[in-house]
Amino acid sequence: MISEPSRHCTVELQALPSRIGQVRRIISAQLRYWHLDPLIDPAALGVTELLTNVHRHAEPDKMCTVEIELLLDRLTVSVHDHDPRLPTVRAAGASETSGRGLALIEAVSESWGVRPQGDAGKVVWFTLPTPATAADLPPYPVYGATTDGPFSHAGADHEVIPETHAPTAARSAVVG
Repeated sequence: MISEPSRHCTVELQALPSRIGQVRRIISAQLRYWHLDPLIDPAALGVTELLTNVHRHAEPDKMCTVEIELLLDRLTVSVHDHDPRLPTVRAAGASETSGRGLALIEAVSESWGVRPQGDAGKVVWFTLPTPATAADLPPYPVYGATTDGPFSHAGADHEVIPETHAPTAARSAVVG
């Protein structure tokens, strides 16, 4: 349940193939609600790639948290898992059927990176610039101040994340 109208949503899940599709639909619906329709495809692609990495590689479990946050002129999408091993971009061969996830995120995002969290795992994040019209929207949604669903407000403490990879002009990203 969203405790107050905000532009920050969190979904906790076990990264299983059936849940990845559900999270794509949740993210798409939330971005539609925020009037950010142009960001739906790149955000859904990016979150799918990050959740697929958790499903394929994360140990000791597949539990993770997906967060989306709209702050000023960018959307930040992040996935936290419990595996402290950091992902790397690799060059997949032309005939390989996997290994391109981070390269896809690099291609569709403004910036991306990894924030280690010691024994608690890591957070992999990416940012998308918002359309100019999003800045003209009211600070809170007009309809539906609270909605039943899998989202929860994650508090007001924010941490500045240093950029660990920026495919285009570097900007700082903030996630909660």
